[in-house]
Amino acid sequence: MDKPSHLSVIIDLSPTQWALCAQSSNPPGISLQTFLSQLLAFLNAHIACKDENTLAVFGALPGQSVLLYSSTGEVTATDNEPTDSNTYRPFKALDATVMNSLAERLESFENAAEKAPIGLVGCLTKALCYINRVTSSTSTPTSGGEGSPVSVDPRILVLSVSPDQSSTYIPIMNSIFSAQKLKVTIDVCKIFGAENVFLQQAAHLTGGAYVQVEKPDALLQYMMMSFLPPPAIRQLIAVPTQDRVDFRAACFCHKRIVEIGFVCSVCLSIFCQPVPVCSTCRTKFPIKTLQRLNASRPLALPASAPGTPARPPSQRNGVAAPATPRPG
Repeated sequence: MDKPSHLSVIIDLSPTQWALCAQSSNPPGISLQTFLSQLLAFLNAHIACKDENTLAVFGALPGQSVLLYSSTGEVTATDNEPTDSNTYRPFKALDATVMNSLAERLESFENAAEKAPIGLVGCLTKALCYINRVTSSTSTPTSGGEGSPVSVDPRILVLSVSPDQSSTYIPIMNSIFSAQKLKVTIDVCKIFGAENVFLQQAAHLTGGAYVQVEKPDALLQYMMMSFLPPPAIRQLIAVPTQDRVDFRAACFCHKRIVEIGFVCSVCLSIFCQPVPVCSTCRTKFPIKTLQRLNASRPLALPASAPGTPARPPSQRNGVAAPATPRPG
């Protein structure tokens, strides 16, 4: 580890999903309390690897995204417990701040807000803004002109228990493109539930690791072996990679994940059926083009074989094109 590493952790704090995870027996689940104890051990390991390592912890609650901990001291918590000479002070400060911030947010959380979408997009945006500020400050020389700028290896770790939200497809893709420009690696640890299509794409497009946890009791081992090493040294070790990636996208008209879509040739908006006018850029399509696209639509999609990745094409003016748009 020649240069320091910055880690932004995004915790999925959906009360409904964590209740289902704790009650699940097949596959086995894990309670939120057990998860937090293992997470704190992982966070302590990160800041113990190098003195210059920085850390930020974000919580994704239904309808809101909050900063739970920051190495810069933006979030502080009062620790009323007596000082223990056998406890490393930075570890104790980290644990107390995260747990106190989380307890305050959960106490003020209203049950009526549980139906709101999880604030994953807000956490991704805040994490990227935080990383941009950290990298900008560390790459600037000191005021006296002494010393060389210090580069930081930034990355984001998403701990997810919630399923896909098709309405968040566009902002998630925008966050992925921003992470690519900032050279930020996005790692994903799927603790409970089915695989998340959008987070799979985020890890694949940014060069991160996507891990589906099969044994939640060994969550700490998963995180230590897969997500503790920074991207700079992952080429020297065997980090889990994705055998297949689901590149399905969400249509812009109904916000549904589609297997076959129709892409606007001007703005790359995706629709589940041919439309006469693009709702994004207001481009009008010829009648003959709409008739040709309607005639080329399959009547029924063949069932995929078990274990076969779904990589369906979309149609762009009658020509097959990837369903996931790329930035210009």
